[in-house]
Amino acid sequence: MINKVVATAEEAVADIPDGASLAVGGFGLCGIPVTLIDALHKAGTSELETVSNNCGVDDWGLGILLRDGRIRRTISSYVGENKEFARQYLAGELEVVLTPQGTLAEKLRAGGAGVPAFYTKAGVGTQVSEGGLPQKYDAEGRVAIASAPKEVRSFAGVDYVLEEALTPDFGLVHAWKGDRHGNLVFHAAAMNFNPLCAMAGRITIAEVEELVEPGELDPEHIHTPGIFVQRVVLAANAGKRIEKRTVALAQPAGNGTHPKASMEAGSNQTGSNPNFSNANASNQTGSTPQAGA
Repeated sequence: MINKVVATAEEAVADIPDGASLAVGGFGLCGIPVTLIDALHKAGTSELETVSNNCGVDDWGLGILLRDGRIRRTISSYVGENKEFARQYLAGELEVVLTPQGTLAEKLRAGGAGVPAFYTKAGVGTQVSEGGLPQKYDAEGRVAIASAPKEVRSFAGVDYVLEEALTPDFGLVHAWKGDRHGNLVFHAAAMNFNPLCAMAGRITIAEVEELVEPGELDPEHIHTPGIFVQRVVLAANAGKRIEKRTVALAQPAGNGTHPKASMEAGSNQTGSNPNFSNANASNQTGSTPQAGA
């Protein structure tokens, strides 16, 4: 079997050219391949097309590439939490293909499975199927590029829209564990989009928090088989951030409430550790545009 481990993230992304398309895993700020993104940023690669659930925040994840004008086009579902993203889109600097979240996931999965297209009910009767969604504005604020109409067919009396699969040039993913053959295990919410991006990328590069020897991973617990992965790099100290931290006010001792501030109910975070990532803390503003799931 081939040893797919490369020494550094810089070496792993060295052949990604200007203009490449990238499928980038993660959900919110959870499971983001920040080590690979940072290496790509340092390399100066530009004119990129990204396929990702979201585009990071202003100073982290894909947001650092966006901030420096390295991304020309993005296919995304949730595009909130990033003021620079909104500015570039409205100023005509960035092309945005807004895609329903479930459809985006299936477009990636289909690409990895060799299925060229599929039908879905999501978006039927809206601009998703009928066309006209503004993808890019010009400098005067006029629509320069609008989405095209898509084929709609009826099955058993129900209309479905045809969506094409995605097979980007490269897949960048973050895994909890991986071995030298490229087999990957993801942890908790990092399962969102990472396995799909690994499948879809023509060349997939995985950063892993823990690198183990072949045979150490239980075959029944492997989420992405090594056949989908071409390069593995150890990223033991990859940063993890909380997108939105919500805490309760401290309570006086003796009233039955712990005196220390605690994370909001429903979170799986412990204490207030700033390095513990939680996708459930994201997407909660209620005022940011999001494509329908």
